[in-house]
Amino acid sequence: MTFLRNLLSYLLMTLIALVTVTPFLWMIIVSLHPSKGALPDPAHLIPQRWHFENYRTVLEMPSTPVLRFFSNTLFVSGAVVVGQLLFCSLAAYGFARLRFKGCDLLFAIFLATMMIPGQVTMIPAFLVVRSFGWLNTYWALIVPGVSSAFGIFLLRQFFLTLPKELDEAAYLDGCTDFGIYARIALPLSAPALATLATFTFIGTWTDFFWPLLVTSTTEMRTLEVGLSVFKDSFGTTNWPLQMTAAILVLIPVLTMFLLTQRFFVRGIAMTGLKG
Repeated sequence: MTFLRNLLSYLLMTLIALVTVTPFLWMIIVSLHPSKGALPDPAHLIPQRWHFENYRTVLEMPSTPVLRFFSNTLFVSGAVVVGQLLFCSLAAYGFARLRFKGCDLLFAIFLATMMIPGQVTMIPAFLVVRSFGWLNTYWALIVPGVSSAFGIFLLRQFFLTLPKELDEAAYLDGCTDFGIYARIALPLSAPALATLATFTFIGTWTDFFWPLLVTSTTEMRTLEVGLSVFKDSFGTTNWPLQMTAAILVLIPVLTMFLLTQRFFVRGIAMTGLKG
């Protein structure tokens, strides 16, 4: 009975894995078909010759500087991740460890902002960025994303799981609150930090509307916006090159997840054990 149950479990997981992986395999195969071609016939899905030059073609197109889009997105995503880890961890540590008047009320207000749709704050954020003269600059792409209520909530819940005896021992040794945060809390919070970094990187890397709203020149475009420009430049029938560009956008996201998955799972499991 146990053998049959395990067999059914593995068959079900294999089926789910195939359903999940199939679209990515289809993208890779289509990207290796001859460029300027339509979608391949399912009966002839495997090309007679693998056209790896499609990747060089996409990267070297002068009308759509994909490498520039890639460097912009990498820089913006990296800066936003660093900002989120710094500011969210500082605020989260304050809410988790420092007691002050109105602490719970302020944290409740932070949580309440998570229920406000992003579309509601998009116009006020745009007006603020414009008033600073940041339109079409990296400041507009980075600064609005360096903190989030979700990041503060995630790290606060993790900090609450750390024994307070560690803080008391550090106080006896003459350590300050910031010293405890930097030397004890952060090193012990690698799983939660990796989880937040993964969410932030993926969200920033795949963001489309905000970069489209605050940038106006090709040199400042990010990959998601550049991908739409690429589609408009070569038409909707050039599927091999479009799939090639889509894979180039997808590779960093998958790499980020693979590098942090062992921390990611642990962080999700441990976060929220205390309220």
